[in-house]
Amino acid sequence: MNLSVAVYDMADGRGTAYGADRVYVTASVVKTAVLAALLLRAQDTGRWLTAEQERLAEEMMRRSDNDAATALREAVGGVEGLRAAHARLGMDRTEAERAWGLTRTTASDQLTLLRAVFAPEAGATALDGDSRAYLAGLMGRVVPGQDWGVSAAGSDWALKNGWLPRSDSGLWVIHSVGRVDHRLMAVLSDGHASMEEGIARVEEAAKGAMRRPV
Repeated sequence: MNLSVAVYDMADGRGTAYGADRVYVTASVVKTAVLAALLLRAQDTGRWLTAEQERLAEEMMRRSDNDAATALREAVGGVEGLRAAHARLGMDRTEAERAWGLTRTTASDQLTLLRAVFAPEAGATALDGDSRAYLAGLMGRVVPGQDWGVSAAGSDWALKNGWLPRSDSGLWVIHSVGRVDHRLMAVLSDGHASMEEGIARVEEAAKGAMRRPV
């Protein structure tokens, strides 16, 4: 089993990490970047999302709907469009793949994306205020049953989770990224025998990250 954690404290601007440069497949946490890419594209045209794009974004972020993610990734230009968005967001260790759930990323890059959404004062972000508020709002309203993960570390949270059984090994990829109270957390992991085991390990790591000073 592999586990990586990256944390940023918005209260004092300090951070810490463990194994943050290890590469994982994203599973559904890539959906946060897909929506960020869509919002950047809308900003570039001086327009907001269409009603249909808003519907798909809600399905993708709140319910982790895969068909919605596929449609929205195509709307941003497919693999190349997502790669361009990664570059604008400072995610230089994330590599989009044809199968979006197999996009490769690190905990460090996921934390970079979280900072772009929740802590723009910590560094330059290409996302404007409306885009940040919209994305954060959807992450704060995931449906019951998908609200596990970093949320175990506090009462005020916004998150996106990812889970995927690998076809070659049968072992699970389990990720959780988001804001918990005053901290941003990216907890990525793989090699779990079951989804339940993976969730337990991720939540244990999130609680530990909340207790420790950074």
